[in-house]
Amino acid sequence: MLKLELDASIVSRARAAAQKITGSFDWLFNSYSSVTIERTVLRLMGIDGATEDGKPLPNLVVDALQSAGALNKGAALWIANAMHHKSLSAQEVANQVANGELDLVSLPMANAQDIFAILDELSNTMLRHIAAQRATREEYFRKYGPRRKPAIYVIVATGNIYEDVTQAKAAAREGADIIAVIRSTAQSLLDYVPYGATTVGFGGTYATQENFRIMRKALDEVSAELGRYISLTNYASGLCMPEIAVMGAIERLDLMLNDAMYGILFRDINPKRTLLDQYFARMINAYAGIEIQTGEDNYLTTSDAIDKAYTVTASQLLNESFALLSGVKPEKMGLGHAYEIDPEIENSFSYELAHAMLTRELFPDAPVKYMPPTKFASGNIFKTHLMDAMFNFVGQLTGQGVQLLGMMTEAIHTPHLVDRSLAIENAQYIFKAVKDLGMNIQLSPDSFINQRANLVLRQATEFLEKVAEEGLFNAMAQGDFAEIKRPESGGKGISGVFERDPEYFNPFMDKMKKELGL
Repeated sequence: MLKLELDASIVSRARAAAQKITGSFDWLFNSYSSVTIERTVLRLMGIDGATEDGKPLPNLVVDALQSAGALNKGAALWIANAMHHKSLSAQEVANQVANGELDLVSLPMANAQDIFAILDELSNTMLRHIAAQRATREEYFRKYGPRRKPAIYVIVATGNIYEDVTQAKAAAREGADIIAVIRSTAQSLLDYVPYGATTVGFGGTYATQENFRIMRKALDEVSAELGRYISLTNYASGLCMPEIAVMGAIERLDLMLNDAMYGILFRDINPKRTLLDQYFARMINAYAGIEIQTGEDNYLTTSDAIDKAYTVTASQLLNESFALLSGVKPEKMGLGHAYEIDPEIENSFSYELAHAMLTRELFPDAPVKYMPPTKFASGNIFKTHLMDAMFNFVGQLTGQGVQLLGMMTEAIHTPHLVDRSLAIENAQYIFKAVKDLGMNIQLSPDSFINQRANLVLRQATEFLEKVAEEGLFNAMAQGDFAEIKRPESGGKGISGVFERDPEYFNPFMDKMKKELGL
């Protein structure tokens, strides 16, 4: 079996440093909440919909509580209290708040036992639904068989959910295993989730619960047609990270892009807000059996893929450690990396192979996500197609979990159906041609690939140990990650972070923690 010879003591040091970094945030996870987390709780209680001008009801309720200085007890208590006094459903309470008919904080607080009984019933109802969706996914895989490895992952990004359905079904029939619906440009910076089906979007399609439902239904139909379960992914990231995670859990999405630090580094979202939101979002994903996917490929868009390869490994180890704190199991961690070395560099393929093997071996149980060469894709579609073939070769040879296919025209325009078809054909040919090659070759201990992988591992370990000493927030403020400076008190969404009252209550988090063994 093609395998590296990694220094086990260095691997242990690296994980210890990552755990020291992530373990230092107990004060944040246990004592703070955010407006997004509270909106997520409302959605879990069954509140949905929007006003005529498009403002989502979860936003209206949370904004009202925040303006009244009452949010630090948690949105759940106030809604349950109103349900008790008014004999209304959670949705009816939200409707009255939106219409100006009800002031939540003007009602006297009912007996705690009565409030907790309401919350217990509501939380059990929604958690049973999410557990049933998880069971349905598992049954589909039992019926149709496990996912291919590497799984063929392709994107649709028309802006129109109905056109996305047409393209997704076509891709599945060509051989795709996973369909990713790319989000409309900059949706991660919206501090609300649009409501309903959408037919306009720039660079992608809005992530909404109705769009999730439409695409899931379509992929279930094509799964039955093909006798193969087609998985669906979207983005639980940005200012609405846990809200989108719970919408995905309700509608049975299978994968969610859910990085711990992506929003901080690449979208300038406040560090506290991002780490808080990812903690709850990943807990929801863990409970729902959704596979998270991280965004380490983004590091190589701003940094050199050789000089800064260690930052990818360091981020993977941090994402792993943060995910464990939320109850995500290794087999559901789609840790990311990418094939992004300049193809004109001598032995570029050997560098890429070393990096891919390092990721694969550091996380043997994880369905790691391998991203295609895009940084150096050009108008020469034949060269780009060849680069994609080399990328597919590495993916099969090293046993990556998810292979996000490159498209030969992506440097020119949004790829057409035929471009996606050619990309799938490319991958299928390579995967079949070199299927068992890794079982028949081995590396010498002093090979360039072994030496390179161990060098990157040592650099990542030393970097993580440095960050553990100075603190993650300090390291990000200094630009140690992706050469981008992000101060602890800066970024978007900081006003949405608040310290919890001693009486704060989130019934869903408490029950998920218990069931996940946290």
